[in-house]
Amino acid sequence: MTGRRWRPLRRLTGSLRWKIALTTTAVCCAVAAVLGVLVHNVVARQISGEVRKDVDRDLENALAAYQYGTTIGAANSALDPPALPGPLRALVARGETGSMVGALDGKPVMWAAGPADHSALAVWQPYGDTRDRLRDIDAAILASSALAAGLVALAGLFLANRISKRLATTAAVARRISAGDLDARVGLAKGPGRDEGEEQDEVRDVAVALDSMAASLQGRLEAEKRFTADVAHELRTPLTGSLAAAALLPEGRPKEMIDDRLRALHLLTEDLLEISRLDSGVERAELAHVELGRAVQRIVAGSRSAASVVVVRDAVVLTDRRRLDRIMANLLANAEKHGRPPVQITVEGPVVAVRDHGPGYPADLIEHGPQRFRTGDPGRGRGHGLGLTIVLGQAAVLEIALDFANAADGGAVTTLRLPIGKLTPGS
Repeated sequence: MTGRRWRPLRRLTGSLRWKIALTTTAVCCAVAAVLGVLVHNVVARQISGEVRKDVDRDLENALAAYQYGTTIGAANSALDPPALPGPLRALVARGETGSMVGALDGKPVMWAAGPADHSALAVWQPYGDTRDRLRDIDAAILASSALAAGLVALAGLFLANRISKRLATTAAVARRISAGDLDARVGLAKGPGRDEGEEQDEVRDVAVALDSMAASLQGRLEAEKRFTADVAHELRTPLTGSLAAAALLPEGRPKEMIDDRLRALHLLTEDLLEISRLDSGVERAELAHVELGRAVQRIVAGSRSAASVVVVRDAVVLTDRRRLDRIMANLLANAEKHGRPPVQITVEGPVVAVRDHGPGYPADLIEHGPQRFRTGDPGRGRGHGLGLTIVLGQAAVLEIALDFANAADGGAVTTLRLPIGKLTPGS
């Protein structure tokens, strides 16, 4: 319970704005305390010095009168008064004179005493008004310090809040960029070039640098997408002609080898074209209500795969049949190519899990997702890494939540969570 009680306070004091405000307040309080002590000491020494000077003058007059044998006479003087402070009595016993603050009849007074034959001649003056003045001055110093600390704390909180908001905005944009939204920008306009000695705004510099990095990254990715699409389009026409020309070759082993390589190149080109369409964001799904269990069984039967399908619980989902076929076909091909049998597909409601018993997905793929032209196969010659990239793109079009993981006892597991909803007018 104690940890839960203090958790909000730790969260509060952990934020940047409160750290700056608290630090500023603490520094201000420390400075105010030091200055307050110094001012108190100077003022107290000055005011007490004035009273001490008056009582010392009274003592000199009393000692002079005693030496000439005249009566002391003053109402504020006496020989060996019982209330004389012990330290001052001991000082007089050594033949010295001195003064100090003490009490007389329960009231504060300033004492001064000196030797008179074998006695102590003492004089005193009331010290209550002086002590009240010092207390008033201390109260004024404390109030001024508290006011200054409060104003500085508010100013520090205001400035820290501005800095924190701008940094939070920059961090939010950075997270959007890392999630794939390359159009995200902080939007702080870059100021004119600073002259020497002009104020520097580091937060703005960070925001501008982030926007510049995002723009540069977006430009490079767009160039890569255009290059991929252009290459695929340029290859498609000569490949179609090559396939037609290969059909005219006489039957035999050379023709089979040529057909096999041309078909592989044709499939690669079609994959690249599909990826370029997905990257461009022009793909639109033709949604319909589909019985998921029956659809998966039909896809597996049509692919002539050896995978087994277990429908724990069927569900009607909102999806595009053609794109779902493409996703499942690529997952089956990936499991059979890079994994080991048996390949198992489980349908439980709107969730489909595809599992093989091979070495599993590499850690980089699980952490960052599929990337084109990167395959988890150690040989790296058995694929281009486009199959799972297409799965990821088609799943985004269908709003399917996709998860790549490894089973505890070995093997890759791909989980799809399909949306359940109603068709909207015009869908």
